[in-house]
Amino acid sequence: MALMISKLCRLNGRALVRVTGPDRRSFLQGLLTNDVETLDEGALRFAALLTPQGKFLFDLFVLAEPDALLLDVHADRRDELIRRLSRYRLRAQVGIESAEGAVSAAWGDGPLPGAADPRLQALGARLYGGAPDTTATEDDFDAHRLSLGVPDPARDCVPDRTWPIEANFDLLNGIDFRKGCFVGQETTSRMKRRGQVRNRMLPLELDGPPPPLGAEVLNGELRAGEVLSGRPGRVMALLRLDRLDGPLGVARRPARAVFPDWWPEPTPAA
Repeated sequence: MALMISKLCRLNGRALVRVTGPDRRSFLQGLLTNDVETLDEGALRFAALLTPQGKFLFDLFVLAEPDALLLDVHADRRDELIRRLSRYRLRAQVGIESAEGAVSAAWGDGPLPGAADPRLQALGARLYGGAPDTTATEDDFDAHRLSLGVPDPARDCVPDRTWPIEANFDLLNGIDFRKGCFVGQETTSRMKRRGQVRNRMLPLELDGPPPPLGAEVLNGELRAGEVLSGRPGRVMALLRLDRLDGPLGVARRPARAVFPDWWPEPTPAA
């Protein structure tokens, strides 16, 4: 009997990179925000590659295969990521190349095929390779992600500008602060340790179509943040946590900040 799942879609905006060679784990361990040395075969981890100053460059998922590490990356930036990783290769015995195969997402009730999405259980699972029969669209998955309050780094993060903690990488299992050094580690750890996280990405609910990218979020006359990606009725925004107490507005429309169920920190009244 075929396995029945609630929703399955192909993520056309994602592509694959394969990292091979005896040094593949130690190579990525010194670069990425998450621990790949302890990654079990068949398991998946969420991570980022940062600038030396600690700003976001690339988001990715790492899947451990028997003889390789498979990277699930933003399709339009795959070649750029390969070039960036190749700069760090030096004498490491690794191969870095694009890989064929589809990236898919499954979500809903009951057991799901693939590897569990490491960010949040409710996001479901991710599948690699093959051509599974789809029951949903990439747009459906985007709506599901946004309903859970999870940012999409490919849409919401600006390379060399966004801090990964602003995009909640630390709250969504994208940073391991115990693993030791990685590119940008010093600044990232200091922000977390000193509690210097003033801005976070959070959903905003408002009536009508999404405001344009960069539209200002106001609390009275004070700037409280800016709109990122979104859909009618709900958008992701980068918000100042200390300016959410009171009525918010975007483009003369009232808005409400939504703190997801998985949010671990005390929430300002909004």
